[in-house]
Amino acid sequence: MLNYVDRGTIASNGVNGSLGTCTSSGTCTSGSGIQGEFNLNNFEDGVLSSAFMVGLLVASPIFASLSKSVNPFRLIGVGLSVWTLATAGCGFSFNFWSITICRMVVGVGEASFISLAAPFIDDNAPIAQKTAWLAIFYMCIPTGYALGYVYGGLVGTYLNWRFAFWVEAILMLPFAVLGFVMKPLNLKGFAPAESKQALISEETDVQEVQDALNDSAKPTKEKFSHMFSKMKCTCIDLNQFSRFIKDMKALLVDKVYVVNVLGYCAYNFVLGAYSYWGPKAGYKIYNMSDADLIFGGITIVCGILGTLAGGYVLDLMKSTIPNAFKLLSVTTFFGAIFCFTAFCFQNMYAFLAFFSVGELLVFAIQGPVNYICLHCVNPSLRPLSMAISTVSIHIFGDVPSSPLVGVLQDAINNWRETSLILTSILFPAAGIWFTGIFLHSVDRFNEDSEGQVTEVDRSNATPLLEPRVAETSLIC
Repeated sequence: MLNYVDRGTIASNGVNGSLGTCTSSGTCTSGSGIQGEFNLNNFEDGVLSSAFMVGLLVASPIFASLSKSVNPFRLIGVGLSVWTLATAGCGFSFNFWSITICRMVVGVGEASFISLAAPFIDDNAPIAQKTAWLAIFYMCIPTGYALGYVYGGLVGTYLNWRFAFWVEAILMLPFAVLGFVMKPLNLKGFAPAESKQALISEETDVQEVQDALNDSAKPTKEKFSHMFSKMKCTCIDLNQFSRFIKDMKALLVDKVYVVNVLGYCAYNFVLGAYSYWGPKAGYKIYNMSDADLIFGGITIVCGILGTLAGGYVLDLMKSTIPNAFKLLSVTTFFGAIFCFTAFCFQNMYAFLAFFSVGELLVFAIQGPVNYICLHCVNPSLRPLSMAISTVSIHIFGDVPSSPLVGVLQDAINNWRETSLILTSILFPAAGIWFTGIFLHSVDRFNEDSEGQVTEVDRSNATPLLEPRVAETSLIC
């Protein structure tokens, strides 16, 4: 929730602000917020909303891979600690590049939990309510954005935009600490951390050979140990890399997964630009004096109701991949119609009514789209599936959309036309998901995974606290 509150905060008029203006009579008003203080054009302003992608892109595959060998809650603790420091740094920024770098590092925090939280929920949710539980979790996205609009508008107006980031960092700190102290998390398809071991017997044999070397051969012994350590590290790197390539190939050849993510990319292209430019567009088109509060209020209500409704409806339909695709295509298509029609109205109240219905429909996709990501792959691939999905929807979705919408607006200087062009992209998203209905799909949630540990493995496992195991766990 706090992660997306931060996204809404930087998009709010109170924090994002605006450039200074001068009338033909020579009367000038000073700029406000980040854009006014750093004198940013719309493209640079849009870059700030997308900069987090750098950290997310680099860190997501790393966290997903490490989850196979490191306690996931510890990984989340590391990521949220980085997020806390980077967010505080945004408040101390002094120009465009300093705040851009901090926004890049903020992405590491999201990367630490996007690939781990959803599989954990999927493992623990009742079978008949899996999509509903996922919907409750993903409800934090629209709700967080909306709260960020309101929070940023209030703090930016009554204090200063920098305070908004400092308070966020303070609020996130306890969650970062919890990541280091909570009970270890075990995911379906993975060996528990206490039972993971390598070829202990082979290491024991090598150790006996090393112990047999007499003191007179110390140089040889040291050389042998050094060479052996290098071989272990090289083997680890090669194994991890080959395993990652194998997992990536499994995802990319899965037609159901690819179609689902492609539709999600087109969808997120629109929603990402809405979330960043929405308050400013509403202010310019309809002269909304309280655009942050209005958009925030609509998004909170529609985000909660739409996201929960999407999850519960899929559970009622019976949670299957084809049914999820049906729900995705229908809600996105009709949501696009309502949102597109809304921007055609000159009257603000007609706009708000149609746009609210449109948001209610488009937010319904969160549960179904992530259900497909989790259930079209083997259990051990779920963290990587979620990581690659999230990276993809940002790279091809909201990351380019915010700057591109800024460029489009700079070119045509008409927020209504810009909004209509943007909204039309929801129709291809609905079409892509519609094709998924006809694909052959298999729910792989209950399939065995190579990463699971048998009862024999558990009985043969040596306690992790023994010194020798700490050394031998690195054997490839």
